[in-house]
Amino acid sequence: MVRRVLSENAREYVMQYALAIVFLLVVAGSTAFTAWIIRDVVDEIFYRQRQELIAVICGAILAAFVLRGLATYGQAVLLAKIGNNLVARYQRRIYDHLLRLGVDFYNDSRSGQLAAQISQNVGGVRDLLNLTITSITRDAVALVGLVSVMVFQDPQLSLIALLIGPPLIITVYYLMKRLRGVTREAVHINSHLVGAMQETTQGIAIVKAFTMEDQLKAKLATLITDAESRANKIARVSEGTTPIAEILAGFAVAGVIAFAGFRAVESGTPPGSMAAFIAALLFAYDPARRLAKLQIHLERSLVNARMIYEILDMEPKQGDVSGAGELKVGAGEVVFDDVSFSYVADLPVLHSVSFIAKSGSSTAIVGGSGAGKSTLVALLQRFYDLDSGAIRIDGQDISACTKASLRRSIAYVSQHPYLFEGSIRDNIRYGRPDATDAEIEEAARLAYADEFIRQQSEGYDTPVGENGVTLSGGQRQRISIARAIVRNAPILLLDEATSALDNDSELQVQKALETIMRDRTTIVIAHRLSTIIDADHIVVLEDGYLAEQGRHDELIKKKDGVYARFHRLQGARNLEIVDDTGDMLAVQK
Repeated sequence: MVRRVLSENAREYVMQYALAIVFLLVVAGSTAFTAWIIRDVVDEIFYRQRQELIAVICGAILAAFVLRGLATYGQAVLLAKIGNNLVARYQRRIYDHLLRLGVDFYNDSRSGQLAAQISQNVGGVRDLLNLTITSITRDAVALVGLVSVMVFQDPQLSLIALLIGPPLIITVYYLMKRLRGVTREAVHINSHLVGAMQETTQGIAIVKAFTMEDQLKAKLATLITDAESRANKIARVSEGTTPIAEILAGFAVAGVIAFAGFRAVESGTPPGSMAAFIAALLFAYDPARRLAKLQIHLERSLVNARMIYEILDMEPKQGDVSGAGELKVGAGEVVFDDVSFSYVADLPVLHSVSFIAKSGSSTAIVGGSGAGKSTLVALLQRFYDLDSGAIRIDGQDISACTKASLRRSIAYVSQHPYLFEGSIRDNIRYGRPDATDAEIEEAARLAYADEFIRQQSEGYDTPVGENGVTLSGGQRQRISIARAIVRNAPILLLDEATSALDNDSELQVQKALETIMRDRTTIVIAHRLSTIIDADHIVVLEDGYLAEQGRHDELIKKKDGVYARFHRLQGARNLEIVDDTGDMLAVQK
C-alpha cells in the first residue's frame, strides 16, 4: 500500500518533499550537534574554565537552535501544504470515481455512511506519506546521529542503553496486530453514526410526525456508545508503547548514570563525555519513541488508505464496451426487443418484454406496483445492463453506445424531484449547462414555474435549501420539469411527473408537457389512468410480463383485460364524465 501511494503521488511532490527532507535533516543534525557540544560545555567551560571559548560555544549553540527552529517551521508548513493538497486530490479523485459508478452501487450503499467513511479515511493517504517522510528523514537520521554521538563518547554505556531495543520492538509488533482490526471497526461504526444523524436531519418531518424521537435517541445512543468504546480501545492500544518505552528508558538512563558514576569516582575522569552521552541519550528518547509508535500510526493510516482504495478499485458494472460509439438520434424511435432483467440472480423482474415507442408519439406504461414500469425506464437510461434482449434507438443498440451520448439524448422527470444546493436558476441549468438565462426563464414559463419563482425573495437566484426544502412539492416538480424542458432532448421520460401537483397546477403542467411532447418520443410511467388517456400507445405490464398493448379506447373494450380491470378499480375512486365523442374523462374527487 505504501509503495502504491508513493508511485501514484511522489512525482507530483518531488521538489517539495526534497526541500522538506533538507529541513528535516537540519533538524536532525542540529539535535545531534546539541548533544555533541555538551561535552565541550562541561569540560572546556566548567571543568577547565576556558573563558575564551564561552562566546564560541554559546554562539554555536544559539545558531543550532535558530536553525532548528526555522527548519522545524519550514518542514511543518511544507508537509501541511503537501498533505492538504493530497487530501484535495483524493477528494476530487473519489468524487469523480463515485460519479462513474452505476446506480447499483448506490442501491447497496447508504449515502450518509458513504460520505462519513470517505471523510474519515481520506486523510489516511496524507498521513501515510507524511509519517513515512518525517520518520525516515527526521527521526531515523536524528536517532542515528545521536546513537553515533553516544557510541563515540562511550561504547560501553551505549551497549547498556541499546538493550531497551528488543523488548520495545516486540511490544510494537503485538500492538500493531491488535490495532488493525479495531481501527476498521471504528471507521464502520462512525460511518453508521454520521449516517444516522444525516438521515434524522433529512427526515425530520417524519420524525416529528411519528414521534420517533425516543426510538432514534435509543438507536443513536447505542451507536455513540459503540463508537466511544472503539475510540477508547484505539487510544489504549495506540498509547500502549508509551508506558513500556518510559519504563525501559528509565532503566536505561538509571543504569547508565549508575555505571558512569561508579566509573567516574574510581577513575577521576572529566564528566564532559558522560554529560554528552546522557544528553544524547535523553535527546534520542523522543525520536526513538516516535519511531516505536510509527508502525502503530502507519497501521491506522494503512487501514484508512485501504478503505479508500477499496472504493477507487471498484469497477463500474455499466461501463462502456470497447469501441463504443456515439448515439445519433434522428427520429427517436425506441424499441424494446425481448427484454429480460433481474436485479438478483434467479429473481427476474422483466420477462421477454417487447414493444415499440414510435418517434414523435407518446407511449404510456401502466401496471401495478412491482410490475416493472420504473425498471424499463432505468434500463433505457442504462442504469443497469440487460440479462437478455436489446433496447434500440433508431436501430442502434444502446449497449454499444456510450452512456454519456445516450443520456444526453434523454430528458427525465422523476416522480420524486430532486433539487441540488444552489439557486433555482442553477437547478434548471443542470438540464443543459450552456443554456442562457433567457432559455432558462422560457423553460420555467412553459413549466408554469415562472410566476412563483419571481415571487421568491431573490427570484431566479433564490437558494433552494437542501433538496428544495424551502419550496413546496409542486414547486419542486415544476422546476424539475423546467430542467427537462431546457435540456431539449429528443426523448422524454416522465415518471408520473404530475403526481406532486394540485389539480390546478396539474392542468397547467399537462398543457406544458403537451407542448414539449410534440415531435418528441415520450415514454410516460402512469399510475393514474386519467393522465394517459390521450397517449398514442399504452403498454400494460403485469408481474414483469407484457400483458397487453394498444390505445385507451381499444384496451377499455377488453372487459377481462388487465387495463380494463385497472380502469374499473380506479373508477371507484373517480367521477367518470363521458363527452359527446364517447371518450372518458376522469376527474379526481
